[in-house]
Amino acid sequence: MGERTESAFNTTGSNWLLPVSGYLGFPLDQVNFLACQLFALAAAFWFRLYLSPSHANPLVRHAVAMLLGIAFLIFCFGWYSAHILIVAVASYLIIIKADINNVHRYSMVMAMGYLTVCQVSRVFIFTYGVPSTDFSGPLMIVTQKITTLAFQLHDGMCKKSEKLTPEQKSLAINARPSLIEYLSYNLNFLSVLVGPCNNYKDYIDFIEGRHISRRLRQHNGTCNGHNGYDRTPEPSPLKAVCEKLLVCCGCMLFFLTVTRSLQIEYNVDQHFVSHAPFLTRLTYAFFSIQAARPKFYFAWTLADAVNNAAGYGFSGMDGQGKPSWDLMCNIHILRIETATSFKTFIDNWNIQTGIWLKTVCYDRAPKHRLALTFILSALWHGVYPGYYFTFITAIPITIAARAVRKSVRHYFLGSRGLKLGYDFLTWGATQLAICYTVMPFLLLAVEPTLVYYRSMYFNVHIISILSAMALHGKHKPREPSDTNTTYPSSSSLSSSCSDQCQLVHSNNNGKVD
Repeated sequence: MGERTESAFNTTGSNWLLPVSGYLGFPLDQVNFLACQLFALAAAFWFRLYLSPSHANPLVRHAVAMLLGIAFLIFCFGWYSAHILIVAVASYLIIIKADINNVHRYSMVMAMGYLTVCQVSRVFIFTYGVPSTDFSGPLMIVTQKITTLAFQLHDGMCKKSEKLTPEQKSLAINARPSLIEYLSYNLNFLSVLVGPCNNYKDYIDFIEGRHISRRLRQHNGTCNGHNGYDRTPEPSPLKAVCEKLLVCCGCMLFFLTVTRSLQIEYNVDQHFVSHAPFLTRLTYAFFSIQAARPKFYFAWTLADAVNNAAGYGFSGMDGQGKPSWDLMCNIHILRIETATSFKTFIDNWNIQTGIWLKTVCYDRAPKHRLALTFILSALWHGVYPGYYFTFITAIPITIAARAVRKSVRHYFLGSRGLKLGYDFLTWGATQLAICYTVMPFLLLAVEPTLVYYRSMYFNVHIISILSAMALHGKHKPREPSDTNTTYPSSSSLSSSCSDQCQLVHSNNNGKVD
C-alpha cells in the first residue's frame, strides 16, 4: 500500500486528480491520461458540432486543436512536455531551412536521435523501472508524424511522379506546411497522447472540411457513375463511437478482473521456473500474454473513438453501403485473436505503426528490408534490451513462417476438414510463437529475458531457424496474389469501400503505458 501511494505522488504532471488516484488505487499518471482522453472525447464532439468547417475557418480549427493538445501534454507530463514541443519546433526548422533533397534524412536523424537520447536517459535514470511520468509515448507518436511528413514532402517536391508508387503519389506533399498547420498536425488533441499516426494530407482535409466529402465523392462517382456525393448527407460517427466505447468498457473490465491476476513477472519467478512442469510454464505464459493485450486494446480503441467523435477517420462505404470509420484504426481484435499466421498477427496489431514502418523503411530500403524494418521498430520503441530480443527474434520466425506456409499449406486445401485442422494447428503455433516473441518486450531487461528463454529451452528459436534452413528453396512457388509485403499500406486500411467501388491496394508494433 505504501508503494502504491508513493507511485501515485511520483509525477511531474498535474496533481489535481490525486484524490481520485488514491480512491481508485491507480497511479496518478494513468488517472491523468484517462481523464484527458475522456475530456478529449467530449471536446471532439464539440469540435465536430460547433467548430465544424461550416462554422469556423481552418485557422481557428488548427489553433484550437493544437492548443488543446499542448494543454493535455502539460497536464499529463508537466515540464517533460517540453521535450515534445522542442522536437516539433526543431523539426519544423528543418522543414523550412534544410535542403529539400535531404529534408527526409535530416528529419529522420533528428527525430529518431532525440527520441533515442530521451529513451537512454530514462533507462539510465530509472534503470528498468518505468517511471510514472513517462513522456515517451507522445514523443514516439510525434516522431512518426515528423518522419512521415518529411518523406511525403520529399516525394512531392523532389521525385518525379513516375518514380513514385500510386500510394506515395497520392500522399505526396507539394508545398511546405505553415507553422500552425505543422504544429496542429503533430500536437492536435485527437492524437497527441496515444496516436495514432496519420497522413498529413488526410489531416488537412479533415481540418478544411474535405475529409468525408472526398471519400463520398469517390464512392458515389465510382459506383454509380456520377458525381452525386453532394446529395448524400455526411454520415454520423455516433454509432461507430458507441461501439468502440463498448469495446473499451469490456477491455477495462477484463483488465480489472483478469489481467491483474496473471502477472507477467511470474513467468520468471525463481520458484515457478524451478518447480513447475514445462507444460504448466507454457500454459501460464500463454494466458498471461493473452491477458496483457486488453490494456493496448483499450488505449488504441479509445483513441480511435476520439478521432471519430471529431468527424475524423471516415474511410468510405463498406461492401453493404454502410459508412466505415476505420481510417485511424490501430487494431482488429478478432483478427488478432484468431490469427493463423505470424504475418496476420502483425498486420492487425498496432496497424498505424506498421504502416509507418512500411512507409519510411520497408518500401525504401534497397536490401535487407525485413531486418532493417524490425531493427527500426526496436529502436523506435526504446533502448530496453527486451525490445531488441523481441524484434530480432521475430526475424527468423517470420522467415520460417513464410517458408512453412509456402511449402505445406497447399497440401491442406483439398478438403474443408483438412483446412480446418491446418487452421487450428497454425492458430496454436502462431499464438505460442507470439507469446514467446513478445515476452521480452514486457520483461524489458536481459536477465529475466534469458531466464524465460532458458525455461522454454529456446525452443522457438531452434525450431524457426531449423525450419527456415530445411525449407529454404524447397517450397512451392507462390502465386502472384500471395506476394504481399509484411506491412500494409495505409491505402488498404482507408479503403473500406466495396471491391467494386475501390481500387485494390496492398495490405500490413507499439507501446502504450
